[in-house]
Amino acid sequence: MCGIVGILGKKAVAARVLEALRRLEYRGYDSAGIATLEGGLLTRRRAQGKLRNLEIRLSNEPLDGLIGIGHTRWATHGKPNEINAHPHATAKLAVVHNGIIENFRELRAELQADGYIFSTETDTEIVAHLVTRELDRGMTPLKAVAASLPLLRGAFALAFLFQGEEDLLIGARKGSPLAVGIGDGEMYLGSDALALAPFTSLIAYLEEGDWVVLNREGATFYDKDNAPAERRAQRVAAGAFLVDKGNHRHFMAKEIYEQPEVVGHTLTQYIDMVTGGVRLPFDIDWKGLSGLSISACGTAYYAGLIAKYWFEHLARLSVEIDVASEFRYREAPLPANGLAVFISQSGETADTLACLRYALQQKQTVLSVVNVATSTIARESHAVAPTLAGPEIGVASTKGFTCQLTALACLAVAAARGRGELSMDDATRHVQSLIALPGLMAKALELEPQIEKLSRTLAKARHALYLGRGTSFPLAMEGALKLKEISYIHAEGYPAGELKHGPIALVDDDMPVIVVAPYDVLFEKTVSNMQEVAARGGRVILITDSKGAAECGLTPEAAIIMPEMDPLFAPIVYALAIQMIAYHTAAFMGLDVDRPRNLAKSVTVE
Repeated sequence: MCGIVGILGKKAVAARVLEALRRLEYRGYDSAGIATLEGGLLTRRRAQGKLRNLEIRLSNEPLDGLIGIGHTRWATHGKPNEINAHPHATAKLAVVHNGIIENFRELRAELQADGYIFSTETDTEIVAHLVTRELDRGMTPLKAVAASLPLLRGAFALAFLFQGEEDLLIGARKGSPLAVGIGDGEMYLGSDALALAPFTSLIAYLEEGDWVVLNREGATFYDKDNAPAERRAQRVAAGAFLVDKGNHRHFMAKEIYEQPEVVGHTLTQYIDMVTGGVRLPFDIDWKGLSGLSISACGTAYYAGLIAKYWFEHLARLSVEIDVASEFRYREAPLPANGLAVFISQSGETADTLACLRYALQQKQTVLSVVNVATSTIARESHAVAPTLAGPEIGVASTKGFTCQLTALACLAVAAARGRGELSMDDATRHVQSLIALPGLMAKALELEPQIEKLSRTLAKARHALYLGRGTSFPLAMEGALKLKEISYIHAEGYPAGELKHGPIALVDDDMPVIVVAPYDVLFEKTVSNMQEVAARGGRVILITDSKGAAECGLTPEAAIIMPEMDPLFAPIVYALAIQMIAYHTAAFMGLDVDRPRNLAKSVTVE
């Protein structure tokens, strides 16, 4: 959730870059910086801490350039100090970056072998040297960027400023948003339109995989295959900047697309990207715990159910989980030396808060997984695991859910290491799987056109059944909940193994059965349940990967082929598919996706 700004102006831009960065402060940051061209030469000003520190630096050492880029950084790789602050620069360019470069270690080693010297601990610096290497080989800035972008794995947004190029900015996005602002003889880049509101109301958005070349005459867009592309500029009303939907019809759609970025942001709270280890913002004696209890409501409860599998499988830690509204009245005995985990997007959920207070009375250590660090649940906890999803406007939780899962997955790996159940090598392997999530989510979003087409047929159904095994079972329940919440189609999520114990009676040729089944150790058993559905004329919709599709042994009505990934953490990526199914079904039906009837975003009363 770092912030990016770029301005090609007719007068000095540093003050306006700073103004735009202030509008991105809501994203969170721990350092900031600006680079401009002074007589064609790259010049930077950076400061640790808040923008006020950068402002003081600029007042003492002004920048007068007519072109510049700026950045608010949330540390991912390297400490939050001035050395690691953006923009990062070589003798030929400066770059600002939002996101995570998954393969930065191998690229760094390759560049070092070519003689490039690094001065920071960040993944962003490899981008600067990567493009510089192409410039050193005689390429133009445009060709150097086009050659470098395909080498980067992960989710990112980038803005480049080149030495001696007074009329050129280049931006690129993959999984992280980037907007272009069009002014009168001036052009702008921003992480969102809100940053550009003081300068222009004419906005164009980069689509996934796009990159853009800006000069004062306009913008030239290229798609992921480097082919010229048309990206329509739209006039954004002044009031819309306060709650910007970007180029999406609904906030829910925007928030689905924000997930690669915010999951990456959440990962940086728990993973040391340099060492590849888990780093928690609090201390817990995992080895001394006698057990773990989880309480939550709605979607957060399903996140807790998935986490139960992770904690028990990885850390060998016994987990009890309850819907908070039931647990608060059950007066359950809680073990000595127990850890109680409470999950809430708002941090104000009434039932969850009541359970927390009961756990405190039972002398439990209380850990909250929340999106609002100043919330009541956070304030009354011994420790807080932030999710960093940012504001979520849509009532049906999307990015809040995947950020909860991300935080819980990191906690499970940390618990496993703390209890001696995971070797360092195995822990590193799991961490690498987590680091890969934002890039995998960006790939999953590319399936939207197929899912939109599928949803047009689902919109005609009156009932739907979701099936899954292992961690896919709670995800099936979350998929059913999403469909119910916003499309008002009755849906149920079941463990696939329970199909013959009742739900199979509902199966007929009008019943869509959505099967969540990454190719894992349980896949063959799930296939047998799919075959039972198919034998009774059921409409099977399979969400799997390429190996699962090849091995399933039947032809489903539709197959959504997800990218290959570690099946242990597949729910974090597969969540995007079930969210898009629900979203497009409801949108096709013409329903109020963001504000479904009878529902509230935060349930603060019983």
